[in-house]
Amino acid sequence: MNPSLKGRDMRKAFDTGDYQVMIVANKFQTGFDQPKLCAMYVLKRLSGVDCVQTLSRLNRTYPGKAETGTFVLDFVNDPQEVLESFLKYHKTAALSDVSDPNQVHTLFDKLGAEAIYQWSEVEQFHLLFFNKKKGEQALSSICKPAWDRWRNRYQQAMKDLKLATDLLKRAKKSKDAVLIANAESEQRDAKGRKDALDLFKKDLGTFTRFYEFMSQIVDYDDRDLEKLNLYARHLAPLLREENPDDDTPVLSGVQLTHYRLQKQREEDLKLQETAGDNTLTPGTEFGSGRARDKKLEALSQIIARVNEIFNTENLGDSDAVSFLHTIAAKIQEDAGVMAQVHNNTAEQAMLGDFPKAVEDAVLASDDARQDLVAQYLASKPTQNSFARLLLEILAKTA
Repeated sequence: MNPSLKGRDMRKAFDTGDYQVMIVANKFQTGFDQPKLCAMYVLKRLSGVDCVQTLSRLNRTYPGKAETGTFVLDFVNDPQEVLESFLKYHKTAALSDVSDPNQVHTLFDKLGAEAIYQWSEVEQFHLLFFNKKKGEQALSSICKPAWDRWRNRYQQAMKDLKLATDLLKRAKKSKDAVLIANAESEQRDAKGRKDALDLFKKDLGTFTRFYEFMSQIVDYDDRDLEKLNLYARHLAPLLREENPDDDTPVLSGVQLTHYRLQKQREEDLKLQETAGDNTLTPGTEFGSGRARDKKLEALSQIIARVNEIFNTENLGDSDAVSFLHTIAAKIQEDAGVMAQVHNNTAEQAMLGDFPKAVEDAVLASDDARQDLVAQYLASKPTQNSFARLLLEILAKTA
């Protein structure tokens, strides 16, 4: 059945780029260790230890696997029976539910019902996104009306919640049952509005992750889903209480991160022939040379690494390094990702949330460095190299 193997062991051949799919009857259901496996299509009954060992073929870690994720598409087995098979060996086993492709449409309708964004804004964003002349700043300006609606409602809900909480405290002191009931009602209403806005933000991220995952195995054939996914990925990072476009400089904690040396002029200095004795006095000049500045040396290494990753011919060193530090600063805002960076090896961190955090930070960067953003998005090796450089820098931060 595999004449092109030419005598090679099937396991070794499958480890190469020659084969992407392996059809298994029994032999490789257990004891087959291939870390690259990321998907399994099940067309036979599985139970007991055979079920556990078969599905566990996907459990091996491999670089890049966290980005694509793993999934099992089961055409035969009942989810509860699969869970019972695992419970015999893992007391904490759990099965959330079978992934329902229709949940994408449910989330789509739920997000639209909140009226945070208007569909005309989604359409406008979609058209502008594929206009190469427009940059990230222009895209953010289309998302800003939705951010304004979300923030204004959020701030009002927080204000009402505080007022209702203060009112409830006074009502309890007065022991007036009617006032207490009214205050509690207002408090529930304000909290409900706040929770709804928090849920919208969470649902926005859930929609993009679930759609991008399910669209790999389900052909939705729905352009509106794709448009909202594109728009939601840019809107989600903006949903915070402070103004994302606030240019007011914050000087607290400012420190020099990089600088640029520029040649001003060159002069040829000559000693006069009548100059006196320039003999060095033994013991006085020894060791007077300065040690190399470690920070400057490290900076030059970073610049060299950035130049290896990107084509910076039309950019200055300061632009490239500034881009690097902008992305690093954005990632440092995520405590969960930074915990993974500091508590794992580089290989382990690259299998976690770090690569996705880098991508999100790059997509959220400003218009000034669109050339670098375009290079990043166009090449997977560039993305990996840039992520590893950031990982080295962030791992050294406190």
